[in-house]
Amino acid sequence: MDLSGNLRDFHFLRPAWLLAIPLLLGLAAWLARQRAQAGHWAPLIDAQLLPALRLDGGGDGGAAARAPWPWLALAWSLAALALAGPAWEHASSAAFRAPGAWVLVLDLSPSMAAADVAPTRATRARYAIDDLLGAARDARVALVVFSDEPYTVTPLTDDVATVRALLPPLAPDIMPSAGDRLAPALAQAQQLLDQTATRGGHVVVLSDGFEDPAAALAAAGRLRARGASVDVVGIGTAVGAPQRRADGSFEQDAQGHTRMARLDSELLQRLATAGGGRAVGLQGLPDLIAGLQAHTAGDAARVAGLQTARWRDAGAWLLPVVLLLVALLARRGWL
Repeated sequence: MDLSGNLRDFHFLRPAWLLAIPLLLGLAAWLARQRAQAGHWAPLIDAQLLPALRLDGGGDGGAAARAPWPWLALAWSLAALALAGPAWEHASSAAFRAPGAWVLVLDLSPSMAAADVAPTRATRARYAIDDLLGAARDARVALVVFSDEPYTVTPLTDDVATVRALLPPLAPDIMPSAGDRLAPALAQAQQLLDQTATRGGHVVVLSDGFEDPAAALAAAGRLRARGASVDVVGIGTAVGAPQRRADGSFEQDAQGHTRMARLDSELLQRLATAGGGRAVGLQGLPDLIAGLQAHTAGDAARVAGLQTARWRDAGAWLLPVVLLLVALLARRGWL
């Protein structure tokens, strides 16, 4: 045992309790003085009669020998020292790793109703989310959908079955307003990640493009700055398909031509670059899932076997002495 090292490291974990010791010693001294003066009965009872009325045997010297106040002061002081938490050595304990966090962001803008990938882009995106949920074994998953505004379908949860059960109704026609703004959805994803105990996390965007590139790229950069990555799954094809209205008819531009909904691969790649992730198509989804799982497994491997050091509280060793003193003070006739 390194005695000099222990003395050098000696300190109190809760030193404020030491302030109670002078107060407790003063209280014990005051009680002893009151007892020696027979308390409040001395002014009322004749001095020759008072010793005969005292239950402790009067002035035969036995009361002084059995006076509990020094022992009471010692018990109180030891209890205050125990509460102060004397410590001089470290104790190791296993480190805790919070589970990984995946936020899936699904585009439900009108263009996701296009049928260039059968049956529709939104349906294929739901299939992709189902694959992601099946791979999220040790991660908590949240789901956010967006068109003009974002909506949190589920917060971060490890109940994958519940998230999967909420997928079938998700389609562009259930959104209250049309639009294609990704930046608010990424901000919503960041709020969900901020509720976790770790700085990391993964955001997976499933989209065919968005109408607010400047704001969305800035939001992806903020996610990257907090330690999260933004991966993108492009839904659709470069050729595209006619974009339908809610009534089933095709949209037309100012010249009367049918408006085509095309996959904007370049914009999605810029989004992934800004977020420190990767952009893939539906055919690259298995590789993306493998990468997400490898990253989660790598985090677990780095934490496995890691020990955290904390100071060992030695105050508990004083408690048996305190209990012994309390037992002695409980003898009949002492108090």
